[in-house]
Formats: sequence, C-alpha cells, structure tokens
Amino acid sequence: MKKLAGAALLSLLLSGSCFAQSADTTAVAKAVETMRQAMVSAKKADLEKVGAPTLTYGHSSGKIQNNAEFVDAIVTGQSKFLTLDLKDQTVQVDGDVAIVRHILQAKTADGGKPGEVNIGVMQVWQKNASGAWKLLARQAYTLPK
Repeated sequence: MKKLAGAALLSLLLSGSCFAQSADTTAVAKAVETMRQAMVSAKKADLEKVGAPTLTYGHSSGKIQNNAEFVDAIVTGQSKFLTLDLKDQTVQVDGDVAIVRHILQAKTADGGKPGEVNIGVMQVWQKNASGAWKLLARQAYTLPK
C-alpha cells in the first residue's frame, strides 16, 4: 500500500511540475506574440512593455541596440514591418529564464525602402519579480542557404 501511495504522490508531483512548465511556456509564447504585434503596430507604449531595461537586441547584420534604441528604430520607421510572421517556434523554459527560437519572415519598409527578411532568431526571456516575461536578449542570424 505504501508503494502505491508513493507512486501516486510521485505522479501528482510530476504532473504539477509539467503543468507549471506548460503555463510558463504558454506565457512566454504569448509575450513573443505581444512583441510581434507591437513591432508591426509600432506603438511606442506597447514596444516599451516588451523589453527588460537591460535588453541587448542583436541584428543579423551585427548591429546591437539597447532597449531605447530598439523601440526608437521601430517607432521612427528606421525598422518598419509591414508583415511579420514567426515560423517553427520553440520555447524552452528553465526556471525564470526561457529561450525562444524561430524563423522570422517579414515584409519591410525600412526608411521607406521595401524589402523582405528571412532570418533565424534566438531570444532570451526572463520572468521579473511581478511575474511578467521580459525580453532580455535577442540575436538574429543568417539562415544557411
């Protein structure tokens, strides 16, 4: 009987852990979607809610921006997204940190010049003290041909 009770307790603990992981995974995916929408809308207030104050935002060109520069580039149209789609996304949560990978496909009009983007992206998200997921780091990279 003790073995059966122990197995039931272990099963309950594991399922509770999986539920917490699933809830965090869902919350991170929602934060990524909020960021995607904010990048297309270019609304400053929405963009400012995405990143941590210490955000480091790396582009596939090698350019690095802080949080204020990331927001400003989108709000001013230096980086303008007409469409922005995320494909093949994975979310891996480890405590209060999550790693997100996806393929970013977009139609752009950076500085008024039309273009298309197809890059890989890795993001690091961190859950803050109030439980909100904030983008801590982002690095884009050129996809292999």
